[in-house]
Amino acid sequence: MNLYTKMIVVLTFVGLIAGGCLSVVDLLTRERIELNRQKEIEEAIVNVVPGTKNYTAALEEKDLTVYEAKDEMDNLIGYAIYARGTGFQDIITLMFGTDTSLNKINRLTILEQKETPGLGAKITDHDAFLQFWEDRDSSKALMLRKPAVKTKEELSSIEVNTITGATISSEKVLNIVNLSLEHVRSLKNEGSLGGEE
Repeated sequence: MNLYTKMIVVLTFVGLIAGGCLSVVDLLTRERIELNRQKEIEEAIVNVVPGTKNYTAALEEKDLTVYEAKDEMDNLIGYAIYARGTGFQDIITLMFGTDTSLNKINRLTILEQKETPGLGAKITDHDAFLQFWEDRDSSKALMLRKPAVKTKEELSSIEVNTITGATISSEKVLNIVNLSLEHVRSLKNEGSLGGEE
């Protein structure tokens, strides 16, 4: 057997062993990863719809899930909307909470992102970005405030603050929220989404 054939055999063997090890690790950790993901979603629902004691998934689509958030008496108090969309670098996964009429955003949280560290990644920072999403009027499409302001009081009720130096990431989050709201609102108007106003 010549050197070239030995190299192919050894590399094939190493590749098979490495692939097998990765498959075993995937099988062993898949359930734990899914449990952690579910826990993260539960915490996000409670965060974006304050007062939530339980919830049910009212709508599930590929990149959108709508949860009906309920209080301790099982009354609908709002919706938690889980949405995914394209960011500047990669997919952004977020969740935001609304009232029952979908006309007010309570809060927004970013669940997953791979935006530029130090710039676009600031979409996960409460002081730099998330605080400006609290108690926004979503009866109309939200708009991005450029240039950025320092306090929430400087924004109109339908504006959210941009991140200086990361306008594209800010716009991507805004687009995901606006498109999700528009879609959920149309489904609710058609009667495809349960709940009472």
